[in-house]
Amino acid sequence: QVQLVESGGDSVQAGGSLRLSCKASVTQATFMTFSMGWFRQAPGKEREGIAAIDHRGSSTHADAVKGRFTIPKDNAEKTLYLQMNNLKPEDAAMYYCAATGTVVVWPFKGTDYQYWGPGTQVSVSS
Repeated sequence: QVQLVESGGDSVQAGGSLRLSCKASVTQATFMTFSMGWFRQAPGKEREGIAAIDHRGSSTHADAVKGRFTIPKDNAEKTLYLQMNNLKPEDAAMYYCAATGTVVVWPFKGTDYQYWGPGTQVSVSS
């Protein structure tokens, strides 16, 4: 049984920063075998992949967030982060953390992920 819990969502002004956290209820050894990713979904829009890190530590970022978001991971704390800088109004969405113990070929293919958190809301005003 794997639980993912996101936190850190807030309401901020455009240009501001936020750090989201995703803590996993697994051992450190298990956590290190995961491929993980951050997804977001705004009302009326499709879910989109934002950033991902595979089981080897290789990361991928969506074009919309390249240069602004990073995806640090703390294995000791079994926590994945999403550092968001220079936030834009179009970044407003519910943000979800996802993980899987299987190999992921395409980092933003949501259906490949086994576990999902309940989400944390990010609002951005101008």
